Amino acid sequence: MTSSKDKGIHAVNQDFRKYDQVKKDHQYNLVENQDLEEFDEDYIIPTCDLQEFFNGGEEGKINFSKDLGKALEGIGFAVLKGHGIAPELFTEAERQVQQIFEETTLEERMVYEAKRFGSVNQGYFPIKETTIIHPDLVEGWVFCRRAFDLDGREDFHAQDYWPTADYHNLFKQIVKANERLILPIMQSVLRYLNCDPHLYDSKLAGTNFGFRLNYYPPINAVDQASGAGRMLGHEDVDLFTLLPAQRVDGLQVFNQKNNKWIRLNPEPGTIILNTGDYMQRITNDRLPSTTHRVSKPTSAELHTEPRISIPMAVYLWEEEILEVLPGLENPKYEPISAIKFHTNITSKYYGDDYAVDK
Repeated sequence: MTSSKDKGIHAVNQDFRKYDQVKKDHQYNLVENQDLEEFDEDYIIPTCDLQEFFNGGEEGKINFSKDLGKALEGIGFAVLKGHGIAPELFTEAERQVQQIFEETTLEERMVYEAKRFGSVNQGYFPIKETTIIHPDLVEGWVFCRRAFDLDGREDFHAQDYWPTADYHNLFKQIVKANERLILPIMQSVLRYLNCDPHLYDSKLAGTNFGFRLNYYPPINAVDQASGAGRMLGHEDVDLFTLLPAQRVDGLQVFNQKNNKWIRLNPEPGTIILNTGDYMQRITNDRLPSTTHRVSKPTSAELHTEPRISIPMAVYLWEEEILEVLPGLENPKYEPISAIKFHTNITSKYYGDDYAVDK
């Protein structure tokens, strides 16, 4: 009998249902299958302007929370403009990510091979080894808070986490810029749900996050013939993810209302925001953890170029308790520790021994 993890690119999400910690009844292919799938060319992922929150006074905060809440409740994704982060930072980040993966050797990268620290697998993932489900055509490198000199630690040494300390400087700038968006986003979500907007302020001070460098190498003939995807269909495990728009397309979002996929390739300089499993759990399924994946670019000309992305996943610290927000009727989920919730989900990718049962 073939096990779920032996199905590779032919697997569907329901093969791994036992790992889910929130309701996910829909079914989808982990890898794009043109013979079995349809694309939604009409749905537009809403764009929300953070300048309303920053400069619009109390009325602007209310309007932004309505726009953001409706977008996330509708599909779990929104596009953010007016965030105040210079587009040049993202452009330089793409250049440096490409340099990290193309100008260091595999041996040099393997010094930083990923290991679990807290809830999160941190460090370098070789190509086709980012999960144990099927061979994604991506190399990844996950840096969490301890990999940045954010809290004035006396024992911080950049070379403990980075192939050269020089890389730390730019990505620290991006992480700090992203951190300034965390409370405005969370406060707006809470306001939309008629909760105290500041309920999570202390939980998100000195935030637990995972900042990931994704390098998708050019697609060669062997990989093209294999049918493998660049990144398998999945839902993020976090509260929400911040993802600067990429130069090379490929991101696809699953619309559960019609079982079709949406190709999402927003304007350069914008940030894609999507909610994850933590958020679905605490909002009692109001804000879904929406399925997405990365496939080949629509233009064959871009198959010969690398694709680069730098998502930042926002978590809670391991000792926090996830529970349905106050005021939401008929709670579906019992309180659960963040570490148990997180590792029971991600053991799907790293093996059953990864789960922490406390």
